Amino acid sequence: MAKLSTEELLESFKEMTLIELSEFVKQFEETFNVTAAAPVAVAGAAPAAGGGDAAAAAEEQSEFDVVLEAAGDKKIQVIKEVRSLTSLGLKEAKDLVDGAPKPILEKVDKDAAEKAKEALEGAGATVTLK
Repeated sequence: MAKLSTEELLESFKEMTLIELSEFVKQFEETFNVTAAAPVAVAGAAPAAGGGDAAAAAEEQSEFDVVLEAAGDKKIQVIKEVRSLTSLGLKEAKDLVDGAPKPILEKVDKDAAEKAKEALEGAGATVTLK
């Protein structure tokens, strides 16, 4: 098997959908018994575990996850909104909506999360921010 250069690997990843890339990362983690967690997340969690006030931590939250709880009656409209908010194709967006509850956007700022929530709720979906 020929060894791929870093540039060739990056080009391959660029051609993958987010779901395909996510599945690759999971399989990579299992194969090599590692995690691809960002070191910043670990460092940020340590001070909170050190006795920080939970209410203060909730007030300081700057990143939000937009979670689709249910598609509602207008599933096609919700799928269209999911596609406009993400770079997913039609099949991936439909699978995501059918598999609700699922996160649509992760670690976005409050304004982007609120806009996404309004757009999805306008299409008839039930959405929560975490």
